[in-house]
Amino acid sequence: MQRIVITGMGVVSPIGNSVEDFRANLFAGTCGIGKVRFPFRGQEVSFPGAAIKDFSPEEYIDPKKLPMMDRVAQLAVGAAMQAKRDAGLAMEGDERVGAIIGTGAGGQNTQEESYMRLFDPDGSGRVHPFTIPRLMISAAASQVSMALGVTGPCFTVASACASALHAMGTAVAMLRCGLIDTAVTGGAESCLTFGALRGWEALRVMAPDVCRPFSLGRAGMVIGEGAAMFVLETEEKAKARGAKIYAELAGFGMSSDAKDITTPDASGASRAIANCLKDARLDVADVDYINAHGTGTRINDAVETQAVKQALGDHAKKIALSSSKSMFGHALGAAGALETLATVLAVRGNVAPPTVNYLEADPECDLDYVPNEAREMKIDVALNDSFAFGGLNAVVAVRKCS
Repeated sequence: MQRIVITGMGVVSPIGNSVEDFRANLFAGTCGIGKVRFPFRGQEVSFPGAAIKDFSPEEYIDPKKLPMMDRVAQLAVGAAMQAKRDAGLAMEGDERVGAIIGTGAGGQNTQEESYMRLFDPDGSGRVHPFTIPRLMISAAASQVSMALGVTGPCFTVASACASALHAMGTAVAMLRCGLIDTAVTGGAESCLTFGALRGWEALRVMAPDVCRPFSLGRAGMVIGEGAAMFVLETEEKAKARGAKIYAELAGFGMSSDAKDITTPDASGASRAIANCLKDARLDVADVDYINAHGTGTRINDAVETQAVKQALGDHAKKIALSSSKSMFGHALGAAGALETLATVLAVRGNVAPPTVNYLEADPECDLDYVPNEAREMKIDVALNDSFAFGGLNAVVAVRKCS
């Protein structure tokens, strides 16, 4: 079986708009969660949120093209351009290069803006002429293909919070079977709009301040935004061209709960972990660290803890496990990509990122969650979990390359 490696990485996130800044803030335990504010009926309404700061899309995109792009596509292109430059690989016109991008909701900023224009009694009632090309869920993938000159397979994978990992797993499968030679893959999301946040608020799963995964007293999740992209190649191709190799994307597993649209199931999540280990030809004892889904809700964190124990048995007590959502929030369809980046950096640096905002242990969450401070430790193999609404589960394995 072909080994698939990562040769390029890029990111735009609430804790950094480059891999270098992301790495520094990740291991420092920097929390990118703050407040996002909106005018509503003559008042200011605020929500906890993890927003990107100081992102200038003009660095990556012709300013003339920006009006045709929703923010989610701008973030995707920014991260993808970084990854391409990092990989040092020409892609223009190469039909053996594919772009497989995950996103959960598409152009939410465009959708909100359109509704505001339509229903504002003092407005024109007309929407932007590029409303549909901006909000369609495939827009980010299309804009990435155009920005990078990718002429091979290009499409979007949408499976809620597992979108990015499902996209990356699909890219791995396409590389292994020889459909493509190179993949640009990852995820992007930008849903910090008034309407979307009100929708999440209505579910009663939003924290009032910060995200405290696995901690006693956790009160819910915080929505974030961002994009992380990777260039994947076969190890043989990467070595032949003398590419820098960050890590091996060693395995991918998935499953469906088939039980409930919002409540996770430990057995479904456990099967995804087991399937990933089987695909990577890894034993349970090989796992050193897990970058968890860890949303900060009472039910999710307890169920994920159960799933890890079901999948790893007694070894679960011997590993480190942490949630990076405590720092950059839940980026929905982009979450798995941002957290895979955190996982790759953990493997390369032999450092487990912390779970920040952690207060004290919860009897329902009784594993080692690396509370509040990063930890130097040997990490040769790490997993990254994404367990989405609808019971859609995906897990990737990252292995150190010698």
